[in-house]
Amino acid sequence: MDWPGPIYRVAPRMLLKRLRQQRSEICEQLELGCEELKEHFQRNSKLAESSKRLKSQIWSSVVTILLVKAKDLPLAEDGGKLIDIHLKFRLGNEKYKSKTSWTERWLEQFDLHLFDEDQNLELALWNRNTLYGKANIDLSVFQRETTHGIWKPLEDCSGEIFLMLTISGTTALETISDLKAFKEDPRETQLIRDRYSFLRSLQNLRDVGHLTVKVFGATGLAAADIGGKSDPFCVLELGNARLQTQTEYKTLTPNWNKIFTFNIKDITQVLEITVYDEDRDHRVEFLGKLVIPLLRIKSGVKRWYTLKDKNLCVRAKGNSPQIQLELTVVWNEVRAVCRALQPKEEKLIQQEAKFKRQLFLRNVNRLKEIIMDILEAARYVQSCFEWESPVRSGIAFVLWIVGCVYGDLETVPLVLLLIILKKWLIRLITGTTDANAGHYDYEYDEDDDDDKEKEEKKSIKERLQAIQEVSQTVQNTIGYLASLGESTINTFNFSVPELTWLAVVLLLGAILVLHFVPLRWLLLFWGFMKFSRRLLRPNTIPNNELLDFLSRVPDNEEINQFRELPPSATTDLARSNPKKKLKGS
Repeated sequence: MDWPGPIYRVAPRMLLKRLRQQRSEICEQLELGCEELKEHFQRNSKLAESSKRLKSQIWSSVVTILLVKAKDLPLAEDGGKLIDIHLKFRLGNEKYKSKTSWTERWLEQFDLHLFDEDQNLELALWNRNTLYGKANIDLSVFQRETTHGIWKPLEDCSGEIFLMLTISGTTALETISDLKAFKEDPRETQLIRDRYSFLRSLQNLRDVGHLTVKVFGATGLAAADIGGKSDPFCVLELGNARLQTQTEYKTLTPNWNKIFTFNIKDITQVLEITVYDEDRDHRVEFLGKLVIPLLRIKSGVKRWYTLKDKNLCVRAKGNSPQIQLELTVVWNEVRAVCRALQPKEEKLIQQEAKFKRQLFLRNVNRLKEIIMDILEAARYVQSCFEWESPVRSGIAFVLWIVGCVYGDLETVPLVLLLIILKKWLIRLITGTTDANAGHYDYEYDEDDDDDKEKEEKKSIKERLQAIQEVSQTVQNTIGYLASLGESTINTFNFSVPELTWLAVVLLLGAILVLHFVPLRWLLLFWGFMKFSRRLLRPNTIPNNELLDFLSRVPDNEEINQFRELPPSATTDLARSNPKKKLKGS
């Protein structure tokens, strides 16, 4: 069919016109959508930038906050104490909410990330859903790489919050903790040595010493990520002071190159060095740990240290993981001695002890070894009384006589000094050093996973048998100590009047003898009787008079067993089941 000429010419023109209109409408809609998206991103630019930074983990420092306690908090609306109090922290766009406390004491530690443009830490005190007070802390005024103890007063209400705050883990290369930019100043080194010189021993007795730690890097760490790499960072703790390096991403051989300083308050403290893998949402994974007593540090020696597992007993996972350190310690001996005689500083953050069968068995074996050592020493003394070795018993008898005749109160520390001298001579002859002194071989498991595997391999019968043996030992020991204590108390309670009056007569006799006879002659007589018993009366049984007397006094369990019951049986039934008695009546 043939179209008329005019229609055939007009149709393509109309179609092109419509297509151009549709294209212009689509472009206008796209432009409007782009403008809306642009306005949306402009309104939320700060949030977008912060989110981007958090995802890429580009921050300037890590703020470690230890929330310790509060004081002088306001009263609740009903006049009582605040019982459901918690604190909320905000740094930039990161927030943290503490646990609820009823004692105004938290001992809770957490980390927040610090950006250069926002260094205002906000905290708020809440009691259930009621806001009581706020406070702001300007982090820009605090020195980096140092732990600060802060009592922060609250606004809008009374009360103060005690925090321990540390700003560390700086990523900038120009920071004072960067080892590459660090240049040792001989004048500053000499000032530190002068501060802890012997001539200034009586100045600031709490400042015992100064510790410098150079953290170079690590090698052979375990892979914590799926790609066979880790994001390791290192945490250093001395007492309640806590510092950390920056995070090195996607590596098993990090190079931190940081230098840290600590003020030493107690020379007997230990430096704890822990390597973690950083994950998202502030989660960390353990890679290795090392503890170094300050008294064992060799100053100025750069060396590699082997990282251990969580129990600090075997090597950590990985390819022989090690960390390279250089430690320098300067301290004053007089201040250290004064500090050693004062109460030890309490470490605020400690890992909660959970019940583990392996740990329980190990602790029982440790206690058993100590008890066995005491019993072995008692057997040694008894063997001297029994003349099993005539030469040894003769020497012991002569020493006892000399000690009783010429000895005095200062003889007690002299004996302790002789024991220390004996141990020192043994170490000197055998060549034992500080590194292996006091070392005992215990069976440790590498981690909890190995514990579970070993437990699965053991049969139920073996587990029950091991638990039964240890439980029986603990039960018998506790029962014996409880019985001995109850018998001592019952001696004074007239539980057995005849034995109590016997104790009265013996105590009166002891008073008269101690008043008229010197103690040294009594000890001499007691030793003579002990050493001569085997010679004069060889068939007698060795004994302890005090324990023999207490064994005659019944404990509470035996007194309950001695109690007589009434002759009527119905009384016992009624006493055992009072409900039946009521129903019968």
